[in-house]
Amino acid sequence: MPIIVMNISCGIDEDSSSAVEKALKRLRLPHSEILEAKIYKSSLDARKRESIHFVKSVLVRLKSPEREISLARLKDVRYFEEPELKLDISDKKRPGRVVIAGFGPAGMFCALLLAENGYRPVVLERGDRLENRVKAVNRFWSGGELDENTNVQFGEGGAGTFSDGKLTTRIGDPLTGYVLKRLYEFGAPEDILTSSKPHIGTDRLRLVVMSIRNRIEELGGEIRFLSRLDGFRANGQSVLSALSCGEEIPSSAVVLAIGHSARDTFGMLLDSGVTIIPKPFSVGARIEHKQEAVDYSLYGSLAGKRELPKGEYQLSHRRKDGRAAYTFCMCPGGSVVAASSQRGGIVTNGMSEYARDKENANSALVVSVGPADFGTKPLDGVEFALSIERAAYSLTNSYHAPMMTVGGLFADTRAISVAPSYLPGAVPCDFRGIFPGFVTDMMREGIMKFSRELSCFKDMGAALTAPETRTSSPVRIPRNEELLAMGFDNLYPCGEGAGYAGGIVSAAVDGLRVAGKIMESFGPSD
Repeated sequence: MPIIVMNISCGIDEDSSSAVEKALKRLRLPHSEILEAKIYKSSLDARKRESIHFVKSVLVRLKSPEREISLARLKDVRYFEEPELKLDISDKKRPGRVVIAGFGPAGMFCALLLAENGYRPVVLERGDRLENRVKAVNRFWSGGELDENTNVQFGEGGAGTFSDGKLTTRIGDPLTGYVLKRLYEFGAPEDILTSSKPHIGTDRLRLVVMSIRNRIEELGGEIRFLSRLDGFRANGQSVLSALSCGEEIPSSAVVLAIGHSARDTFGMLLDSGVTIIPKPFSVGARIEHKQEAVDYSLYGSLAGKRELPKGEYQLSHRRKDGRAAYTFCMCPGGSVVAASSQRGGIVTNGMSEYARDKENANSALVVSVGPADFGTKPLDGVEFALSIERAAYSLTNSYHAPMMTVGGLFADTRAISVAPSYLPGAVPCDFRGIFPGFVTDMMREGIMKFSRELSCFKDMGAALTAPETRTSSPVRIPRNEELLAMGFDNLYPCGEGAGYAGGIVSAAVDGLRVAGKIMESFGPSD
């Protein structure tokens, strides 16, 4: 079994071969004993500007398995286990086809795994296929009409398709490696396999999504675009069929991979007897700095060196009462985009391409909210977010987003220093007309704390564009150990919209887990 040699320090000017040589030297191994030696993971340690360096891990495969066993006992050396899925497919049969509502990362990986194991899933995606989705989104950003079914939130690939394509996650599930491997197989850049902060970029992610779609269809799966899950027919605890576009689809199981913005679907599920509870999420704005200012904040005099990645950060501040302000979904060299999915409401999000070569960096600057703030009824969080989005629209009477400088948030009249990148445009407004006072108070508190960590946050002319309300789902659909919705034997809440994921990789992992449970329950139909 190969071994991983960890914590190898390398200067920013050293190439990969240097890390490999250091690993072999630490193991006291000659090249004659090596079958393979390559970079396994690489991360940048920029905690101290005077000693910025890379920390790398090297995978080493030896000719002698016995030698690998002995070396694995050393400090900072461990075995490497190839990420793999262990499947247990039942020989029982159940009438109908697996119906998956939603073709974001959760629904996509659920459908892919099922299709590759002989199932022929039917995917219902309320938005359009990517080719048409990109056109619809660009029309909206150029001042055209919002399509409530095909937009930044809905359509092939889900909300993550118009983002930075970040693949970082904190869930610690071994399936994360499997997800990265599959994304690479479908066209993602190879460096996602070794980077500690992998990202695909919205431009490359779109190609990956379409490749996965093609694979599912080649294997007999069916993806129906512009087809929302409108309801289902059940007999006791069993869902018999899914309803979409006036058609009844006999269903062996229904997977709810609906995404965090499917508010009308949340209501339909609640009316159909599905248990839904409110959960905490966060609201705030997008903050923009010059990318070069972020780089200097992190790297000092080394900023701009070709060997260093575009600077990115993740900051948080929590009060004793539990209220938190933090940055989320930071997009180096990106832009702020219009992400509305309901008419009469404004939503912002961040996006960047693989090159991350735009002038500005942006990040969500958000404040945690929970049922104590908005109510304990199932959809109270949905209504809270919607009220903020509608208030923002009322201030500009258009899809132009409200904007303030950081200084404006502190009653400082400093001129703007970072032009907002948001399309179709931003309008100076007072955020007190959008957010409850505790949100703007906590945003100020967070900025003050973050300015002591990164100098770019001291810029009173930096732009804030609001509102950011889709950080995560405002609801959770409770499920049991078999990943089934409470009271049902074939209804599977899945992914971010159901409250069980928080990004592309964690949603994809949840989709795989749900697919595995379906396979354990019944086999593919003949």
